[in-house]
Amino acid sequence: MSQSKLNNIEQVDSIYMEIKSYLIGFVLSIILTAIPFWSVMKAPFDKQITIAVVLVTAIVQIVVHLKYFLHLDFSTKGRLNTFSFLFTALVIVMVVGLSVWIIYAANALMM
Repeated sequence: MSQSKLNNIEQVDSIYMEIKSYLIGFVLSIILTAIPFWSVMKAPFDKQITIAVVLVTAIVQIVVHLKYFLHLDFSTKGRLNTFSFLFTALVIVMVVGLSVWIIYAANALMM
C-alpha cells in the first residue's frame, strides 16, 4: 500500500474511534440523567436514598463528561490538559471555599 492510503486508513480509524467515544459518552449521559429523573418522579425510595442516588449519578456523570467529551485522561497525550483542568478546579474550589469562610466569619463577627 502506498503511504497516502495508510494515512487515509489511519484518519478513518481515528474519526471512527472519536465518534465511538462520543456515542458511548452520549448513551452514558442519557442513562445517568434518566436514573435520577426516574428516582425523583416515581419516588420508589426514601428521601435520603433519592438524594444519594442523584448525587452519585451526578458525580459519575461529571466523570463521564470529562473522559468522553473533554478527553481528559492520564495518557501521555492528555496528561497536560488533565493537570491543567485539575489545577483550575483546585483554584476555583479554594476561591469559593475561602470566600464562603470569610463571609461566614464576617457574619459571625457582626452578630
